[in-house]
Amino acid sequence: MLIRLVCAVKDKKLHGDLEKRLALSDVQLKMCGRKKAPWQELVRSCGDVFLVSKSLIPRPVESSVTMLNNLPEKPTTIVLHDRESSEEHANLLASGADVVLYTGISLDSLIEAIESTLESRRQFYYTDRFDRRGRIKPKLSDFISNSKEMQLFLEEVRQVVSTDSTLLLLGETGVGKEHLAKAIHGESHRFQGPFIAINAAAIPEQLMESELFGHEQGAFTGAVRSRRGAFELAHGGTIFLDEIGEMPMPMQSKLLRVLQDFEFTPVGGEKSIWVDVRVIAATNKDLEKEILKRTFRQDLYYRLGVITMTLPALRKRREDIPAMANHFLNIYNRKIGRGIKRFSMVAMETLCRYNWPGNIRELINVIERAIILCKTDTISPNDLPTTFQVPLSDASDLVKFQNLDMDSCKNMTLSEFKEQVLDRVEKKYLEMILDKTCGKVGEAAKIAGIHPRGLYGKMKKLGLDKARFKPRNN
Repeated sequence: MLIRLVCAVKDKKLHGDLEKRLALSDVQLKMCGRKKAPWQELVRSCGDVFLVSKSLIPRPVESSVTMLNNLPEKPTTIVLHDRESSEEHANLLASGADVVLYTGISLDSLIEAIESTLESRRQFYYTDRFDRRGRIKPKLSDFISNSKEMQLFLEEVRQVVSTDSTLLLLGETGVGKEHLAKAIHGESHRFQGPFIAINAAAIPEQLMESELFGHEQGAFTGAVRSRRGAFELAHGGTIFLDEIGEMPMPMQSKLLRVLQDFEFTPVGGEKSIWVDVRVIAATNKDLEKEILKRTFRQDLYYRLGVITMTLPALRKRREDIPAMANHFLNIYNRKIGRGIKRFSMVAMETLCRYNWPGNIRELINVIERAIILCKTDTISPNDLPTTFQVPLSDASDLVKFQNLDMDSCKNMTLSEFKEQVLDRVEKKYLEMILDKTCGKVGEAAKIAGIHPRGLYGKMKKLGLDKARFKPRNN
């Protein structure tokens, strides 16, 4: 992000020298020493680093410096003192100032000391970006898939990771668009920069310009302090514009201008700000239809869609469900503190058969719920939501699907009926994955989420020979 250096300096000559010498690419310099009330302007400036003359700090100095330290930005404070007094410098440091500089030293030495403080602030941002809650950071390997469609998609993603091109991610709700955007950012050359996510559907229209581009103090009623917008916060990194299809038309035109030159002016501001960001946008809407309905600008669509990619829905890659289900089972076992070992074969078949309108997000919620409700070490269909249960009206269809004789079923006990159905479901499932892997048992076991030895046992029981699935040479 841009570092905002706010200066309240009494010496007019030093004031001018600082303006000339501190024009750095990632530093936004704001001078407020010429105002009648520089201290109030300093406090409300939303600064990262304050450079203030000691004579401009209201008394008691200790309380004023404490006020700066308690601001939301947790700023770094540099105090300029016109007296070379070790005792007074020590008192200022004890009051909470981060750095005290004597103005009698050479300008070069003074600038060097200020630049050293700015570098420390940069490092503060780098270390502050690591997840303090210990969450696993998204990476592209999270998307490893057995689906040909998904594999082709990931191949395209790997080609664009290292670029700065604007990216438009399309896909249904819950397919993992934000997770993918974070993974792209984390594996790009911008990984040390910030990742700032904005949901266009969650921000009121009247606040959206301020959220994206920031505002100056007094820009509108209630703007008692300056505020940085998402684009400024994302400097050096990536901004993720989620639900871009929900953005109001007036805001779309303003966004288009920013995407052309990456310059913007905060609400109520006079100077434009240039930023270095990569833009990734996402939506679950069909933007071409929205263009025809005149609810989305065609020129913005072309600007955002330098590279457009669509994440496949979960129902289009059902072969990934077993591995994903076991992956989330392990994660939520640790999170909830349970020891659930596996899914029953019927439960897994039920998960694979379900249509998943909520995609991966729904799968995660279903598995977390099942872990909480499960009373044994194996998740069964009874632990799944009622929408996963087979309706009674569909029982005859299930019998027909399994090629069972309806009359003979009427003479079976419940356990005999369940065993016959489960064996046939299990056999059909294993035939499907063995056919996909061309008889490679190791790969098939990985898809099924079971140990290869367990798969060999099931194949023997069900009369399946891996040679049957190997490709034949003509």
